[in-house]
Amino acid sequence: MSLQSYQWIYLAVAIALANLPWLNERCFFVLQCAKKSAWIRLFEWLVLYFVVGGFGYLLEQRVMGSNHAQDWEFYAVTVALFMVFAFPGFVYRHIR
Repeated sequence: MSLQSYQWIYLAVAIALANLPWLNERCFFVLQCAKKSAWIRLFEWLVLYFVVGGFGYLLEQRVMGSNHAQDWEFYAVTVALFMVFAFPGFVYRHIR
């Protein structure tokens, strides 16, 4: 696979995982919840942010051979980007 195909797959996975807490009624995709609150959805979203970050870390290790050290600015930008990715699911659940 080429580097560009890895990038597109990573973005597709990130967008899908960012929207899952708002599109699924199960708590952490396993437990049946009577009513899933917004706090549980936000906590799931945060956990999935770390899952996507770990996937990106492993992908960088595999493709590049080493990982580049990051400062807090990188993580602030990735959280904001993950929020933007989650916007369609949030709108579907809470505004529509």
